[in-house]
Amino acid sequence: MKIGLIGLPKSGKTTLFNLLTGSAIATARYDTGRAELHTGVARVPDPRVERLSALFKPKKTTYASFEVVDLAGIAKGERGGLETKEFRDADALLHVVRAFPDEVAGPPDPRRDIVDLETELILADLEVIERRLERLEASIRKQHKEVEAREQEILRRLKSALEAETPLRAVALSREEAKAIRGFTFLSEKPILHCLNLDEKAIGDGPAVEAKYGLRDIAGRPRTRIGWVSAVIETEVAQLAGLEQQAFLADLGLKEPAIHRVLSDCYALLGLVSFFTVGEDEVRAWPIPEGTRAQDAAGAVHSDIARGFIRAEVNTYDDLVAASGSFADLRTRGQLRLEGKDYVVRDGEICHFRFNVAK
Repeated sequence: MKIGLIGLPKSGKTTLFNLLTGSAIATARYDTGRAELHTGVARVPDPRVERLSALFKPKKTTYASFEVVDLAGIAKGERGGLETKEFRDADALLHVVRAFPDEVAGPPDPRRDIVDLETELILADLEVIERRLERLEASIRKQHKEVEAREQEILRRLKSALEAETPLRAVALSREEAKAIRGFTFLSEKPILHCLNLDEKAIGDGPAVEAKYGLRDIAGRPRTRIGWVSAVIETEVAQLAGLEQQAFLADLGLKEPAIHRVLSDCYALLGLVSFFTVGEDEVRAWPIPEGTRAQDAAGAVHSDIARGFIRAEVNTYDDLVAASGSFADLRTRGQLRLEGKDYVVRDGEICHFRFNVAK
């Protein structure tokens, strides 16, 4: 699963990309005009993984992760970067919004920047729909095709929504309609997190900044979230460890790095949940789409396990922690379940898959 990182020049986007992925891409003080593509992997912090690792003391601990793709800042009215395959293929968008003063860009105006970005997404989608409708109308005139007529009907409804400045993520679609337009990879249909990049003085006041700029109505829109972080300060926090980091966070009025919440919000926007596998060799969080069946979850571990799936041995995280990691105790308590291939795996469950692959 992939997050597309977008934002205006000098919003602190590349700094946030580095923070999310642990990269060291050079940041530019001024807009260079170069459209450089960067990709990286973001690890999702999860205290449950830490606790399970402490219980089992494995040789390896692996957190859930997702891909992040970053492109150069996008100026108003210039949608070239939005038309790239990398952004079209993104499953959700992370919009970095400047909420700090800048001597070149001037005072911040997060609401304006959010509206401008949403407008660019809407216009990009509108262009795609208009081109497709032209081709459909020509095709239907020559030979009426029921499938194309249905597609035309859906696209006309979406076009009306876009012309009313409504992003497609706010348009209710049936499962059939969503499937019909999936190939278009519309940008304004993607879930989005608008992340305020705060001035260091406001790092502990994210909700107040959100209220100050009148963003609460935006946060209430379908598949839309507002987050906040001070990318520069969080970069300093990431370089500290243990008690030193805790003390620094306490001085800032934070219980944990704000970037943890941003990562968790991105994970939720992607529609992902985690199940765990545990043992002496590895404790691992596996990302799967919410609603995944047990056999498909087994396939996330290895295709052979899915192919030879017999049963999933399942228990909850809370029960395993209460049993101090003892599966024998879970069996005694009747807290270990055997589930079939169509069982829907829930967030936080520990799974052991029974399988057999004939040679």
